[in-house]
Amino acid sequence: SYLYCYNKKQVLQLFMNNNRLQILQDKAMLLLQQLIAIPSLSREEDKTADCFVDFFQTQEIPHHREGNNIWVTNKYFDLHKPSILLNSHHDTVPPNEGYTRNPHQPSIIDGKLYGLGSTDAGAALVSLLACFLYYYEERNMLFNIVFAATAEEEISGANGIESLFAIPAFKTNFSAPASFAIVGEPTQLQLAIAEKGLMVLDCKATGKAGHAARTEGDNALYKAIEAINWFQTYEFDRLSPFLGATKMTVTSIETANKAHNIIPDQCSFVVDIRLNECYTHDELLVIIRQHVGVTVIPRSTRIRSTLIEEDHPIVQAGIALGKNVFGSPTTSDKALIPLPTLKAGPGYSAQSHSADEFVLLNDLKEGVSFYIALLGRVVF
Repeated sequence: SYLYCYNKKQVLQLFMNNNRLQILQDKAMLLLQQLIAIPSLSREEDKTADCFVDFFQTQEIPHHREGNNIWVTNKYFDLHKPSILLNSHHDTVPPNEGYTRNPHQPSIIDGKLYGLGSTDAGAALVSLLACFLYYYEERNMLFNIVFAATAEEEISGANGIESLFAIPAFKTNFSAPASFAIVGEPTQLQLAIAEKGLMVLDCKATGKAGHAARTEGDNALYKAIEAINWFQTYEFDRLSPFLGATKMTVTSIETANKAHNIIPDQCSFVVDIRLNECYTHDELLVIIRQHVGVTVIPRSTRIRSTLIEEDHPIVQAGIALGKNVFGSPTTSDKALIPLPTLKAGPGYSAQSHSADEFVLLNDLKEGVSFYIALLGRVVF
């Protein structure tokens, strides 16, 4: 019957789709093992960048390379359509001293793939690449897809994703309205729509040197303690529904003078600030300088807090897949991308930078399926 034939076609299509998905998952797994085997500390990612070049040459996909950043676009790219950036990083932190196995020996044991960078952020990186391959030759899509494997994320370096957006040939890909990005990081495939920003302050209290045995001098250390007490107790009034309060933590203190009998004329300390999306760096600096009697110099104001609205099409697509939205306390390249950006990916964040880092093979497979389904649900 016609119905029988129709069902046979459905079954055949389902089989082809499942087979195609399995092939992409296998490719992702093999590529991740290759990447794990190659040391790729921040600023030393040239060999993993070479690996991506080889991969795209094998797939006969035209690629672009800027430093250690590699990017590609879908086959039927159309500048008049919005573009989705699929981005994650291929640099890693150094292996910590707790490793009991070779961090660059990819090993599969009991359903786990061990190796440095397997979770942070290799699993997300290769899953996003598999998603790109899935849609690469699709015609008449509502959007373009740009995949970028970038460098220096672990150190928030200037030669990573930020440098790509300074290149007209790359930035032009996102000139159409409604373009946005997905950053791959381990979130257990939940939707990090907000992310705290970071500002590090170098503070210095200045006094006057004197002999500790006499009543003279002006103790810079006491001035620093007074300011530190303010940093410890002050509460900013703007609260984020996703990120909570802006948090300030003093993390180190020192004086140039080490003699026990000299009143210090200078005392320096460092403040780590994790800000929510309710404040800009400049707003915080104004408030802080109004309250403390020390010199306050920000090391950088690049790592801003970000928020992609809950009603954005990509967030709604994730919610339709049963995922939850949340605010992430950790920073990523989401802070440096000048587009609405969702952070999501396979793996547990607690595995990041851990000894004997691993990713579950099932999580990697689910990552590929998730990204494909997510883009398939985007409606502009």
